[in-house]
Amino acid sequence: MIVWILFLIAVFFILALDLGVFNKTPHIISSKEASKWTLVWVTLSFLFSGVIYWLYTTDYIANPDKLLPAVASMKFITGYLIELSLSVDNIFVIAIIFASFKIPQKYQHRVLFWGILGAIIFRGLMIFFGVMLINKFSWTTYVFGIFLIFTAIKMLFSGEDEDFQPKDSFIYKTLGKIIPLTSETDGEKFFIATKTAKKAATPLFVALIVIEVMDVLFAVDSVPAILAITSDPFLVFSSNIFAILGLRSMYFFLANMLAKFSYLEYSLVAILAFVGLKMLLHDYIHLPEWASLGFIALSLLVGILVSLKFGEEKVLTDSEEE
Repeated sequence: MIVWILFLIAVFFILALDLGVFNKTPHIISSKEASKWTLVWVTLSFLFSGVIYWLYTTDYIANPDKLLPAVASMKFITGYLIELSLSVDNIFVIAIIFASFKIPQKYQHRVLFWGILGAIIFRGLMIFFGVMLINKFSWTTYVFGIFLIFTAIKMLFSGEDEDFQPKDSFIYKTLGKIIPLTSETDGEKFFIATKTAKKAATPLFVALIVIEVMDVLFAVDSVPAILAITSDPFLVFSSNIFAILGLRSMYFFLANMLAKFSYLEYSLVAILAFVGLKMLLHDYIHLPEWASLGFIALSLLVGILVSLKFGEEKVLTDSEEE
């Protein structure tokens, strides 16, 4: 438990440092600043795989699957890449939510900061119950596998017609029945007094709740995906957390370039289908960790390169058709 406690303290210390020092004053995060922080988080994540290697050479962390240090490190990186790749869809939805509620750019970081705190708690709970189910009921592995393949097929054939409209969502309508909402804003405040209510939720708070619920829905895909790689609780949780912590900087880095990465969706389909099949066939086929890591990394690389080469042409074609 000491390692778990130290890890959580480090995470919350980083978040406190983020909000209290680096982003104490609300400001518009430039692409240059976002790219710098994205690089920092990716570098830290890969360096942490070295910490994983060291931990699994000691008795400081439980090792229920009896993993070798090198295997544990590769599983961490593989899980991190899966979570990072599945975050792309999340980024797209966050951009829609911010645009729908007209959240000023300089306050978007604050909303994402508190959203990440909630995401850490909810992901932790989902991982705990997911690992518990797999360990207690082995057949749930097949359920998760079928679900991931179904998700991949749905993603492949869903097209771009299913646009998410935050203000028409069940979340927004339900929230309006619980607390008064206002379209007014006062800086970065989540609640303000209005003529009709002593305390009404501003668009910032509404956006935060919608983002939080959407993250839980996305976790329904991502948590089973990483459980296909490993059911080791610490590896699953830490790789999830590193992907979540890097989500904010990656959002500000990619938000204005999402159209360029239009082919990355097919990489996500390939990754989900791969981990789904891996879960279904785990009793018959055992792939070495380097093979899983290589397939996922190659899928992402191909998706990025194809998007950079043909992404703009696809956007122009789609706009001409409209």
